[in-house]
Amino acid sequence: MSTFHPEHPETVFTYGAPGLKFGVGARHELSHDLAQLEARRVLVVTDPGVAATGGPGEIADSLRAAGIDTVVFDRSRVEPTDASLIEAIDFARAEGPFDAIVAVGGGSSIDTAKAVNLLVTNEGELMDYVNAPVGRARAPRNVLLPLIAVPTTTGTGSESTTICVLDVLSQHVKTGISHPRLRPTLAVVDPELTMSQPAGVTAASGLDILCHALESYTARPFQSYEHKTAEQRVPYCGSNPIADMWSEKALSLMSSAFRTVVRNGDDLAARTEVAMAATFAGLGFGNAGVHIPHANAYPIAGQVRDFRPEGYDVDHAMVPHGMAVSLTAPAAFRFTFEASPDRHVRAAELLAPHAERPDDAAEFLPQVLAAIMRDVGIPAGIGAVGFAEGDIDELVEGTMKQQRLLATAPLEVTEDDLSTILAESIEFW
Repeated sequence: MSTFHPEHPETVFTYGAPGLKFGVGARHELSHDLAQLEARRVLVVTDPGVAATGGPGEIADSLRAAGIDTVVFDRSRVEPTDASLIEAIDFARAEGPFDAIVAVGGGSSIDTAKAVNLLVTNEGELMDYVNAPVGRARAPRNVLLPLIAVPTTTGTGSESTTICVLDVLSQHVKTGISHPRLRPTLAVVDPELTMSQPAGVTAASGLDILCHALESYTARPFQSYEHKTAEQRVPYCGSNPIADMWSEKALSLMSSAFRTVVRNGDDLAARTEVAMAATFAGLGFGNAGVHIPHANAYPIAGQVRDFRPEGYDVDHAMVPHGMAVSLTAPAAFRFTFEASPDRHVRAAELLAPHAERPDDAAEFLPQVLAAIMRDVGIPAGIGAVGFAEGDIDELVEGTMKQQRLLATAPLEVTEDDLSTILAESIEFW
């Protein structure tokens, strides 16, 4: 382990966010929002499960009634793969051109829309733009179309971020595409659209909210990097005062509403608080970044063999993203504690204001997180989703490919450190 002492410390941090429209009924104003963008022909991107709720169809019909030519792609894959993204891109290229894209769904639909937007406006193929070392990390040359993201789940934060996440099937690894131009133009967050989320989806997505807020709050401070030129700066710039504010508020909202909304999905007030927490956490981590739990989540999700989560109507094995992130979070925050003890304690206090602090302060946040995971029905560790000690080396190899995320960790992370975190994460209770 080591701390960071740059010769020329960074003095600048950046902050970016989409336009935001939040509140019950916000979805009914989409035709107005698109008119402001002078969009006459749009592509609506969603997935089969969300399409079955009728929400995307109602939105498409309302756009057509307003005189907007609307094409619907409803085959986004839950947990996108390179193959599923290529299918969506090919569809959009064949059906285009479009003036704008509307994504209606969870992070999978929004990320699919981001990939479509990138490849209908820029030359090349998908792997040209995927993060290195998995892909070629090419930056887009052309401006993308306006993208309006309408989340129907509470957690991914994809409506706020510059990231598109995917599984690369041939390499058995989850990775992403990252560039500021991928950030949606407008996020339309309507809590009513989240009412149909099953409890299992609400729980997994909610853990993604918590980890977004916790990882960005404990991320390597922006001042700990070497000073960069404007051209060298990336969207994830480390913890900073503006991102910290969003993260703290997200944690406070989740403290009061998360367990409630998992137990009672019909509670619109709680749904609204969790939707706001998801938005706030996205506005935080979309700039500060995330680190070890998210880096571990990619191989956990990419190497799953036969686990089927409750609440997800899918025909393939999967560990939902938020669940995968949470499964090593207690151990990861035990590891990072020494980098910023006060922040770890503060985060635990925000999440559990009435909890008794243990004698070992390093155990406070891990204990609070494990209690929340247990209460909302998250599996008790990576062992519960099919992994054992014999899988740790391969998981470590997959995590080490996520250098963009590990670079945001508040401590340098070695393969041995990751092995320890994963071993401690086999079973939490």
